[in-house]
Amino acid sequence: MDQTLRDAYTVVTSQNLLYQRNRDRWEFLLQSYIGGQEYRDGNHLAKYVTESDNDYATRLSVTPLDNHCRSVISVYTSFMFRKGPERDLASLDNDANIKDFLQDADLDGRTMDAFMRDVAIWAAVFGHCWILTVKPQTNAATRADEISSGVRPYVNLITPLTVTDWEWSREASGAYTLVYLKYVEEVNDTFSTIKTWTPEEIRTTQVNHNARRIVDEIIEPNGLGRIPAVIAYGTRSPVRGIGASMISDIADCQRMIYNLHSEVEQSIRINGHPTLVKTVDVEASAGAGSVALMPDGMDPGLKPYLLNVSTDINQIYTAITNLVNSIDKMANTGAIRATESRSLSGVAMETEFQLLNARLAEFADNLELAEEQIWRWYALYQGTAFDGEIEYPDEFNVRDVPNALRSLQTIAGSVQTAEARALVEYRVRELLEDPRYEIQYEESREQAMYQAEIDEIEKIQASLENLPDTTTPTTPVTTEGEHPSLANFTQAQRLEHIQGMLMEGYSNDEILALHPELILQDIIDAGAAAARNN
Repeated sequence: MDQTLRDAYTVVTSQNLLYQRNRDRWEFLLQSYIGGQEYRDGNHLAKYVTESDNDYATRLSVTPLDNHCRSVISVYTSFMFRKGPERDLASLDNDANIKDFLQDADLDGRTMDAFMRDVAIWAAVFGHCWILTVKPQTNAATRADEISSGVRPYVNLITPLTVTDWEWSREASGAYTLVYLKYVEEVNDTFSTIKTWTPEEIRTTQVNHNARRIVDEIIEPNGLGRIPAVIAYGTRSPVRGIGASMISDIADCQRMIYNLHSEVEQSIRINGHPTLVKTVDVEASAGAGSVALMPDGMDPGLKPYLLNVSTDINQIYTAITNLVNSIDKMANTGAIRATESRSLSGVAMETEFQLLNARLAEFADNLELAEEQIWRWYALYQGTAFDGEIEYPDEFNVRDVPNALRSLQTIAGSVQTAEARALVEYRVRELLEDPRYEIQYEESREQAMYQAEIDEIEKIQASLENLPDTTTPTTPVTTEGEHPSLANFTQAQRLEHIQGMLMEGYSNDEILALHPELILQDIIDAGAAAARNN
């Protein structure tokens, strides 16, 4: 009997080969995101040759971690859930439990938005995570009995580290179906509770790892006839059921920075406290004002001396700075995470914003797909079909709005004509009120001022639309030595005038000073290009 239980224990605790291959890497990614004591316990500092265990433990305790993994993921999720998804649940809006589900999706107090935010975090860390939609078994005869007893579906987030085995089956239609799922539900000292799902049954097994045997087992029928599991991907990989972590390379750079910080601390100690070399007979103490007592008649060649090691700490800090820049390039967050001004051109910053926007849009699409699948399982439990739609944002606030506003403010200080001031004001309002930038007004201000602002903007737009028709251009009157306003010039006339000024040797700044109505720099650039071509 004992041998049978041990054999059953071996089967229950068996692990998928893909899980065994990725487990160590997943543990490293988890430690890299959590940081703190969890990271120290991972022993990610390189151990010196002949370094004792006590010295290594001391070095671990004094080395700080600059957690870039958490910082990058915080940037991603803050943009992702600043506005939040829009849910059109269609026929599910009439479900009696839908309000409770949205307010407490996992029976642990998290709303659906908060739950999906956690899904986004762990999908970014590991590359994917599992979501199980569950409805407790009940003896209720009718839906009314279920509602009165509070029985409803809920979701359960499972990280890849706890899902130890799974299996897919290819259907005749070509689609893949999950036919086996096993995960560790709870760990308590030497006991673990392991849950196994198949289309036919749900098996809950409690095992004792010390005795290597099964303690208890409960088997329930699977009323759905399917496994209600969803995989939420951060980034897909070529392997089914395995995602590509969004911080994998960042975690490696973070570990190197961690080791370099240890080198900084060690270098400071060595430079400030050089090693004293002496014979056994010499009595010496450490610290300021220390005295070394040498025996009488000692060979002068054996006198004590200090062994100095000169280390350039600035080189270490330069290496750290380069690694941080590499992390920002990999994550496309250089312009967002920067704590000081960087020499990035406007084009480079805009390109980086676009790359980050594309990365977040792909991430949002994966979350959107995962949540739609969750709602399909919910509807199936409730005896209906999901006919709604889930929409995650696909445009994010990844433009340097403060910098753009500062530029417009600088221009506004130099313009003199009413038309130019109106155009600057229009650009400012357009920047602030564009929904992509998600600048939210306070509700009271919105009620009191929004319509007035709309009316004023429409007046500005009307004045711009009433400019002379470019098909019947008016010939500007120019007095020799003067530079007339270009407000009534056609595009071709503006370019010709600017081209002439450039040929005469005027700089861009001088042109703007004489023509403050030139708000858009591209007009000057176009004139400069035409001058170069001539």
